Amino acid sequence: MCRVVASFGLLLALCSIARAQNDEVDKLAPARFLVASRDLGDSNFAETVVLLIDYSDEHGAMGLVINRRSDVPLSRVFEDFQEAKGRSDPIYLGGPVELGRVMALLKTPAKPGDAKRVFGDVYLISDKDLLQKTLAAADASTFHAYLGYAGWQPGQLENEVEGGAWHVVAADAAEVFHSDPETVWPRLIRSTETRIALAAPGRPRPATR
Repeated sequence: MCRVVASFGLLLALCSIARAQNDEVDKLAPARFLVASRDLGDSNFAETVVLLIDYSDEHGAMGLVINRRSDVPLSRVFEDFQEAKGRSDPIYLGGPVELGRVMALLKTPAKPGDAKRVFGDVYLISDKDLLQKTLAAADASTFHAYLGYAGWQPGQLENEVEGGAWHVVAADAAEVFHSDPETVWPRLIRSTETRIALAAPGRPRPATR
């Protein structure tokens, strides 16, 4: 009898995990964070947080790793730009795809030129001329530039999320432009794991008065 009860409990736990992972897939959309799970084995994404920029069933997904700050200053990356001279804030590593490509995220109340709105007052800049203008006007608290990006073929990201590689949460501008990006993943993974634990079946709920 005890074995039957234990097996039934294990089955419930497995069903709960499967439901939770399916729920995570349903959350996939632009303006979401992908928070790498603790056991994600890919060194390209270990302990990363990715801001999803584009997502669709037909075309796959594209995003930027927001918490990998390099030691290379923008003045060195944009040596040909007068506007970048004297800028000591670093370039970020946006992902393993097309490392020669530069994009930027800007937090601003007004849409700059043909920039793409990602969420709230956060915009993606990929045009060279607009990037050059923004370098002259924005500081490190509202502007981050990235080398490369993260990309997934149709169905690939869904499979990774179903396999438990990623947690999907709403994006937050404060985390995108955090002054200490090394703390972003530990904070988000802890809060995500806490949320999952609180939602687990069989957990006693607080008494109501």
